[in-house]
Amino acid sequence: MWRWVRQQLGFDPPHQSDTRTIYIANRFPQYGLYTPQKFIDNRIISSKYTVWNFVPKNLFEQFRRVANFYFLIIFLVQLMIDTPTSPITSGLPLFFVITVTAIKQGYEDWLRHNSDNEVNGAPVYVVRSGGLVKTRSKNIRVGDIVRVAKDEIFPADLVLLSSDRLDGSCHVTTASLDGETNLKTHVAVPETAVLQTVANLDTLIAVIECQQPEADLYRFMGRMIITQQMEEIVRPLGPESLLLRGARLKNTKEIFGVAVYTGMETKMALNYKSKSQKRSAVEKSMNTFLIIYLIILISEAIISTILKYTWQAEEKWDEPWYNQKTEHQRNSSKILKFISDFLAFLVLYNFIIPISLYVTVEMQKFLGSFFIGWDLDLYHEESDQKAQVNTSDLNEELGQVEYVFTDKTGTLTENEMQFRECSINGIKYQEINGRLVSEGPTPDSSEGNLSYLSSLSHLNNLSHLATSSSFRTSPENETELIKEHDLFFKAVSLCHTVQISSVQTDGIGDGPWQTNLAPSQLEYYASSPDEKALVEAAARFGIVFIGNSGETMEVKTLGKLERYKLLHILEFDSDRRRMSVIVQAPSGEKLLFVKGAESSVLPECIGGEIEKTRIHVDEFALKGLRTLCMACREFTPKEYEEIDRRLFEARTALQQREEKLADVFQFIEKDLILVGATAVEDKLQDKVRETIEALRMAGIKVWVLTGDKHETAVSVSLSCGHFHRTMNILELINQTSDSECAEKLRQLARRITEDHVIQHGLVVDGTSLSLALREHEKLFMEVCKNCSAVLCCRMAPLQKAKVIRLIKISPEKPITLAVGDGANDVSMIQEAHVGIGIMGKEGRQAARNSDYAIARFKFLSKLLFVHGHFYYIRIATLVQYFFYKNVCFITPQFLYQFYCLFSQQTLYDSVYLTLYNICFTSLPILIYSLLEQHIDPHVLQNKPTLYRDISKNRQLSMKTFLYWTILGFSHAFIFFFGSYFLIGKDTSLLGNGQMFGNWTFGTLVFTVMLITVTVKMALETHFWTWINHLVTWGSILFYFVFSLFYGGILWPFLSSQNMYFVFIQLLSSGSAWFAIILMVVTCLFLDIVKKVFDRQFHPTNIEKAQLTETNSSIKCLDSMCCFSEGETACASVGRMLERVIGRCSPSHVSRSWSASDPFYTNDRSILTLSTMDSSTC
Repeated sequence: MWRWVRQQLGFDPPHQSDTRTIYIANRFPQYGLYTPQKFIDNRIISSKYTVWNFVPKNLFEQFRRVANFYFLIIFLVQLMIDTPTSPITSGLPLFFVITVTAIKQGYEDWLRHNSDNEVNGAPVYVVRSGGLVKTRSKNIRVGDIVRVAKDEIFPADLVLLSSDRLDGSCHVTTASLDGETNLKTHVAVPETAVLQTVANLDTLIAVIECQQPEADLYRFMGRMIITQQMEEIVRPLGPESLLLRGARLKNTKEIFGVAVYTGMETKMALNYKSKSQKRSAVEKSMNTFLIIYLIILISEAIISTILKYTWQAEEKWDEPWYNQKTEHQRNSSKILKFISDFLAFLVLYNFIIPISLYVTVEMQKFLGSFFIGWDLDLYHEESDQKAQVNTSDLNEELGQVEYVFTDKTGTLTENEMQFRECSINGIKYQEINGRLVSEGPTPDSSEGNLSYLSSLSHLNNLSHLATSSSFRTSPENETELIKEHDLFFKAVSLCHTVQISSVQTDGIGDGPWQTNLAPSQLEYYASSPDEKALVEAAARFGIVFIGNSGETMEVKTLGKLERYKLLHILEFDSDRRRMSVIVQAPSGEKLLFVKGAESSVLPECIGGEIEKTRIHVDEFALKGLRTLCMACREFTPKEYEEIDRRLFEARTALQQREEKLADVFQFIEKDLILVGATAVEDKLQDKVRETIEALRMAGIKVWVLTGDKHETAVSVSLSCGHFHRTMNILELINQTSDSECAEKLRQLARRITEDHVIQHGLVVDGTSLSLALREHEKLFMEVCKNCSAVLCCRMAPLQKAKVIRLIKISPEKPITLAVGDGANDVSMIQEAHVGIGIMGKEGRQAARNSDYAIARFKFLSKLLFVHGHFYYIRIATLVQYFFYKNVCFITPQFLYQFYCLFSQQTLYDSVYLTLYNICFTSLPILIYSLLEQHIDPHVLQNKPTLYRDISKNRQLSMKTFLYWTILGFSHAFIFFFGSYFLIGKDTSLLGNGQMFGNWTFGTLVFTVMLITVTVKMALETHFWTWINHLVTWGSILFYFVFSLFYGGILWPFLSSQNMYFVFIQLLSSGSAWFAIILMVVTCLFLDIVKKVFDRQFHPTNIEKAQLTETNSSIKCLDSMCCFSEGETACASVGRMLERVIGRCSPSHVSRSWSASDPFYTNDRSILTLSTMDSSTC
C-alpha cells in the first residue's frame, strides 16, 4: 500500500532502466542474483479526482483564476475588518460560482470514474498454475499469459504467443486506436506459435526484453529468449508481434499473449494526451478588461479614502456630536486606519468586477457548442457523421480566423483512389472500360491505333498465351512485352500490405482483363487507399492477389495459382518514402520489389527506362494524379545470405534499432531496375472550389500543406481554385544552400513589387522550406504575406506545425486554423489556434486530436461564416454587457459616498447586492448569448464578405469597450442624480407628508437601473423567441414580486430587515413611478438616437445586409424580417421602429430559398428557430 502511495506521488517510479525484462508466466529464475522489476497494475485511470482530493484539488484549480482569487480576498477582508457590507454579499456569489463549477467538473469526473470501473472490472481469462483462471482486467500483471477470444478487446499490450492457426498469425482491427478499419496481421515467433493449448504454454520457459513504454502506436522493439533443451533461441520482436490494448481480435478463434505493458503504461493510455490549453482572443480581451476595471476599482477606493480624510480634516466632520469616537479609535494608528478604510471602500465597490461573468461564459460556451452538433447542414448522410465539438472553449475563435492551413489528400480530396494510368518500361497506358490501352501506336501495331493488352502469363510459361493473347504486336516483340507487363503487375500484386477478408477465388483471373471478371468475391483491406486501388487494378488485369497463407503470398495469373515465399518486408517510413518486399519466386529466385515516391526510387535505379518514366510521372502529376514508381532487383544466394544476416542483427538490436534498420534498408534498396510507374486519381470533394473561393472573399488566406510532389500539388491547387489560372505563380523549390535560398527569396520579393499583378501564388517544397526557416524567416514571411495563396509540398508533419507556428508568432499575431484528416496532420492541428479534423478514411487520429471534427471540407464555410460569426457576436456582446451593467450597478454607490461624508454607507440592501448578478440580470444575457441571430444564417453564408466585419476582434476593440464603459457611467449618473433631483427633496411623496429614507432612495435607484439594463439587453436583441420574452420581461417581473415578498413580510431568520415595507411604500407613490419611467426613457433614448444616427449615416456592412432585398425582391427590415401584404396604417411606424433597433420577430419571418444558392439549398440548421414559409415572402 505504501509503495503504491509513493508511486502515485511520483517518489517511487516503477522502473528505472531503459529496458524491461519480463519472465513469461512470471517464472522467475530460481538461482543466481535477481532483482525483480516493479510494474504498475492494469487499472486504467482517466479520472482527474478521487473522493479524498476532489475538494482541495478543485478549489486550488478554481482559485487559480484571478477573479475567483480576488473575490476570496475580498470575502476574507470582510470577515477580518469592519466593512459596510455583509460578508455574505461577496461570499454567496463566490460560493455560487465555485459550487456550480465544482458540480459540473465533479459530474464529468464521476462519469469518467464509471467508465474506468466498467473497463477495469471487465472479465478476462489468465493462465495461472496450469489452468485458465477468470479474473478482472485490473488484476492482470506484467508477465501473465492472457487468452483473448474472437471479437474481444485486448485488455493490455500483449506479445502474441500463439493462435488457433498453425502459423501463429491473427487479424486485428485498431479502429478504436487510430480509426483504421482494415485488418492488420500479427504473427507469433515460430517457437511459441505451436503452443496452442494451456498445457503446452505451461511448459514455456522464455524471457522478453523490450523497451520501456512509449506512446508511439507503431513502434516496438524487443526480443524473446526461449529456452529449449538447455539452448537459448533469440527471436526479434517488432510491432507485428504486439497486440495493443483497445484493439479487437478478428477472424481468429482465440489467441494467447503475454502482457508486457499494463494499465497507464499501455500505448493506448500513453496516448491520452492532454492537449495544451488554447485560449481564445475573447478570453485574452476579457482579462485585459478585468485589469482595467480593477484599476478603476482601486482608483475609486483611493479617491474615496483620500476624500474621506480631506473631509474629516475639519473637526466638526471628524467627530460630529452624534457620532463620538471611542478612546481606542482616537489612539489607533492612522496608517492602519487608512488601510482599513481603503479596504472597506474596496469591498464597497468590489461588484464592479463581475464574478458571474466567468460562470456565464462557461455556460454559454458549453450549451452553445450543442448547436454545432445539432446543425443538419453539417451532417453527412453518406457516412452518417455529424459535426463534433471536442472543446467548447474556442467557439468564438471560429469567427476570427485569418489563415486556413489545409491538408490536401483526404481533406480537399475524397481519398478514394481509382487507378487511371501507368507507365511500363517507358510506354504509357491508361485504363479505358476495364482494358489497358497504350497511348499512340506501338512500333509494330497491325492496326496503327490503340493496342489492347488483354492477357498475361508468367515469365516461365509464355506458351500458354498462344490462344488467348490479344496483343496487337508482331510475334518477335510479343514475348518481351508480356515479360515486362507480367513483371510490372507482379510487383504491384506482391509489394503491399493488403489483407483479404474472404477468399473465394474460383474463376477469378482465368481470362482476359475484362471488367466483368473483376474479383468481386474478394474484399481487400488496406491502410493506404493507394495500395488497395493498385491491387484491385492488377486483379482486373488478370493477376489476382489471393492472400497470405503463412509466409506464402498467393497470386493467380490467368487461372494459374503461383506461390511466392515472403521472406522479408521492409516497412514504409516517411524518411525513405518507400516500402519493399523480398520474396522467393516459384522458380527459386530471390526478388526484391520496391514501391515508393519517384524522388526516393528513381535515384536508386541503375536500369530501365528511367528518363521516359520520369517524363511520364511528371505528366501524370500535371493531371493531378498520385504517382508511385515500381522497381525490382534479383539477389544472388550470397547477397541474400548477407542481407538476411544484417536484417536479423538490426531487428534483434535493443539499442539504436531504428538507425541500424535504416542503414540495412539503404544497403538493400539500391542498384534497382525500374519497372514502371502507377498513377491513381484522388477526386476532389464536393464544393471544395466554392468553399475556398468563399474563404478568400471572407479575407482568409488559404495555405495548402501536403506531402505530395510538386506537380501533383500544383495541379490539384489549380483544379480546386486555390490557385487561379491568372495568378502569378512564384516557386521556391529545389534549393540546396542557405545562400541560394536567400537569393531566391530576394528575387521573389522584387518580382512581387515589380510585377503589376493583383494576386501572386507561392509554391515551396519541404527542403527549401527548411532552409528558409533556418536563417531567413523574416524574408520568407514577407514573401508569403504578399501572396494570396501559398502551397507547400513534400512536407513532413513537423514542418507543417513549424509553418503554422511561424505565422502565429509573426508581429500581427493572426488567428490560424488547421484542417486535416490523417495522423500526419495531428501536429499542425494541435499547433493552430483552432484545429479542425476531417472524419475521413485515414483514421480518426486527426478528428480525436482536433477541437472540432466535420465530415467534409465544404462544411468549413458554414462552421466559420455562420456558427463562428454568431458565437463571436454573442460572446462579445455578453462580455461588454457584463461590464456595462456592473458599472451601472456600482457607480451610484460611489456617487452616494459624496452625500454621506464617505462613511461607507451602502446604497443598496445586501440582498440586492447579492442577487443582482446571480438572479436579476443573469438570464436575459445568457439566453441572448445562446439564441441571438443578428442576421439570417443564409445571408451570412451567401455573403462571406460579412465575415471581414468581425475579424481582428473588432467587437471587443478598445474603442467599443470604452463606448460600453462610458455608456454605463452615463446611465449610472442619470440613475443617481435623476433620483436625487426628482424625489430626493420632495416632501409630498407620501400621503402623510413623510419623506423617503436612504433605503427607499437606494431601492429607487436599483429599480431604475434594473429595468434600464434589462431593456438595454432587449434593444440589443435582434432575434426574438418566446424564451427571450420569458426571461427578459420575466426578470423584471421576478424582481418586483421578490421585492414585494422580501419587504412585505417580517422574516424571522433575518437579524435586521432594513427593507421592511420600503418597496411597497415606493410603489405607492405616483412620483416614484413617474421618475422610474422618465429616467428609463431618458437613458435609452440617447442609445436609440445613436443607433438611428449610425444606421442612417454610418451603416456597417451587416446593417446594410439587414436592409437588402431577399429573393422575391420584397424589402426586409432585417435579413429575417419580411412584411406580408395587407399592412395596417401603423405599419410604417412599426417598420421605422424595427429599422431603428434592427429587431426581428419570428412571427414576421418568412423565407424562400432558391435552388441556385451556391452553398446550401435547404437550410435545415437547428439555428433556424423561426418559421420558414416560402409562400409569404
